[in-house]
Amino acid sequence: MDAGIAFGRVLRRLRVEAGFTQEQFGFECDLRRTYVSILELGQQQPSLTTILKIAKALNCPASELIAQVEEEVKTSPRKRGKSNMSD
Repeated sequence: MDAGIAFGRVLRRLRVEAGFTQEQFGFECDLRRTYVSILELGQQQPSLTTILKIAKALNCPASELIAQVEEEVKTSPRKRGKSNMSD
């Protein structure tokens, strides 16, 4: 699975678990709601600064956020017919 997609899935899950709408979460992170949506869809990957903002808003260490993304990458099935040479 693509890391951007995995990050988006983890972000959406943690945001919803924390009880934030995208709008509220964007406010907490000092990010636009549309950018939160783009991240959750895996259309862009966040910078280190953005990861740190997100972790702070979720009240978790950035390392935990990344660890969950790594786990998502490992456990999610790959799409058939798509080669991933970057692994």
